[in-house]
Amino acid sequence: MLRLTFLGTGGSMPTPNRNPSAIAVNREGELMLFDCGEGTQRQMMRAKTGMTISSIFITHFHADHVLGIPGLLQTMALQDRKEPLEIYGPKQVEKFLYHLLSLGYVGKGFDVKAIELKPGDVVERPKYRIRAIKTVHNIVSIGYVLEEDMRPGRFNRERAIELGIKPGPLFSKLQSGHSIMVDDKEIRPEQVLGPPRPGRKIVYTGDTRPCESVIEASRDADLLVHDSSMSEETQEYAIDYMHSTALEAAEVAKKASVRKLILTHISARHSDIKSASKLEEEAKSVFVNSEVAKELMVIEVPYRDE
Repeated sequence: MLRLTFLGTGGSMPTPNRNPSAIAVNREGELMLFDCGEGTQRQMMRAKTGMTISSIFITHFHADHVLGIPGLLQTMALQDRKEPLEIYGPKQVEKFLYHLLSLGYVGKGFDVKAIELKPGDVVERPKYRIRAIKTVHNIVSIGYVLEEDMRPGRFNRERAIELGIKPGPLFSKLQSGHSIMVDDKEIRPEQVLGPPRPGRKIVYTGDTRPCESVIEASRDADLLVHDSSMSEETQEYAIDYMHSTALEAAEVAKKASVRKLILTHISARHSDIKSASKLEEEAKSVFVNSEVAKELMVIEVPYRDE
């Protein structure tokens, strides 16, 4: 399972239709947050994601991306959390956490650790990794790529039986990449497995102008979640405030050959349904598989061969 829940899809300030930026990512039961704008914990309650978060990944320190963290930490403390929490972010993440802790937002029940990342840094996890990428905003910022390890190829059951292997535990051993012995003969995984298959890859830009670093990082991604604050009519504002238009995000998706584009960080001026539909139309004119994020929308990212 690789599931994204869009807890906040608005830009800069909340509106009646959109909370500020936050995305919950559930990968095989591990829950992570990417940005944590104002009201995120309430959105988590509404979406029933749970609050057993292992990590928070911050793209930058504008208020609409971090103001939900103090309340979330306080709630975790009130819930008697014991597990440590890691907060990743760009330069000054340690200073940010120091000030939160000095204000008493966390009790003594669990540890919170700040970890600074710069473009190119990688957080290694079992069977996947998260890589920080360069983005272009009006303060120091980074985006993130979550990419899974390659998976074993498809198991050829008929070929295994031809080699004298009986269905059962030995099948599983071969599928997990281990050689076995049958009648004093070694059988290697590559004899019964097809070519390795890719894992899943998602990219979250945070706030950014369109840029080559995001295009390169997004190559062949299953899902690109890109800043799409403005329409083409208001492109000058996007340039002034270092955001992207929906059409520009679509151009990034097309150049990177991603499978699906989600438009988020929608400006308050485009927050209503009619205006948001216009953003989607602009994006679809360049990249057909584009969609404007909706509050509490859930996206399941399948494997490419399913």
